[in-house]
Amino acid sequence: MNNMEQIAKEAKRASVRMSAIPSEIKNQVLNKIADAINTNKDYIISQNSEDLKNAKILLEKGELSQAIFDRLKLSDSKFNDMISGVKDVAKLPDPVGQTLWSNRLDNGLDLYKVSCPIGVIGVIFEARPDVIVQISSLTIKSGNIAILKGGKEAFATNTALIKIIKETIQNTGELIPINAINFVETREDVNNMLSLDKYIDLIIPRGGNKLVQFIKANTKIPVLGHADGICHIYIDDEADIALGIKVCVDSKIQYPAACNAVETLLVSDKIADAFLPKLYDEMTKENVKLKGCEKTLNILPNIEKAYEEDWQTEYGDKVLSIKIVSSAQEAVNHINTYGSGHTDCIITQNKDKAEYFMDNVDSAGVYQNASTRFADGFRYGLGAEVGISTNKTHARGPVGLEGLTIYKYKLYGSGQIVAEYTGANAKKFLHERIK
Repeated sequence: MNNMEQIAKEAKRASVRMSAIPSEIKNQVLNKIADAINTNKDYIISQNSEDLKNAKILLEKGELSQAIFDRLKLSDSKFNDMISGVKDVAKLPDPVGQTLWSNRLDNGLDLYKVSCPIGVIGVIFEARPDVIVQISSLTIKSGNIAILKGGKEAFATNTALIKIIKETIQNTGELIPINAINFVETREDVNNMLSLDKYIDLIIPRGGNKLVQFIKANTKIPVLGHADGICHIYIDDEADIALGIKVCVDSKIQYPAACNAVETLLVSDKIADAFLPKLYDEMTKENVKLKGCEKTLNILPNIEKAYEEDWQTEYGDKVLSIKIVSSAQEAVNHINTYGSGHTDCIITQNKDKAEYFMDNVDSAGVYQNASTRFADGFRYGLGAEVGISTNKTHARGPVGLEGLTIYKYKLYGSGQIVAEYTGANAKKFLHERIK
């Protein structure tokens, strides 16, 4: 048995205990983790500085993208959000043990559909060390066991955070299992993890398309996540131009490396002449490189030409592609053809058009007159998120506590047996149920 299999086997065993930990105990541990991280801020930042120093060398060599470098940096605001996220999760209602549905069957059986943890969750992520804290808080609160694998570029920061979390759990007298949070380090660990469908119940990848596709192609374990963040904004002919400029700039500039940053802008041909020059002025101030279709180039001749591949690209940087369209229907068709099912927005004052757009765009998040950057578990009030899912089953959009639970059916009886409900009795029982 290899080390990864041993970790997964022990995690599966611990998941039984973890699923029944009372809410007040989980909250107590989470608050202690938040306090410990805050107390050790200088140490964590020093380790992050080491990671940034090494990453800077790779960035200069062209071996690391600017987007990954940006995600790696643990700024003061990120650090504070990290701590706030843990405390917010502690304040949220416990998602475990909730009665989702109940029914009294006619033969005296009481049936309940009750939420429960998924079990053991493997999370493989790149660059962002704050992911460790987000996922740890969510898995603890939802009664799950986590096995985490971070990118090598954040190794020092990840190791520091895991050390603090595990020491805190130990210092509480192990009110929750010490291996509630597990950390693995190597690519070999990842390959082994993907084969352990006997012990691991869900894999969540947080990274680029290449990582997600590799995981999906190499495991039998269910995978929750998104491959790309190709987000769109459609500027309708009934848009407020000033509002549209404001939303577009924020969606691109506030954090260009984020998966919920806008990558393609679709503009109605009826408003393009008035809108695009103003957009150009504001984006130029922010050093955003614009690319456009032929019609866009007729209005903005100084920008680069956009090609087919641009409509399929998540830039993760200060780059924005623009296409002029003739209608909301064309915009919807473009998004459903080239989008990644992540987050898409319409800018319009027309309520009917907004509803048409939001009903017909097949994405996890559809917005009217608001920045795509709001696609985030923390901003949704989920406390934090394990990632954003573009799946069509189980969980979609920012995945917080609820997305880390499944359900079981509890049936309470008093000696009923199936043989009593066969033949004529079964027909009578069915007739009564229909009535």
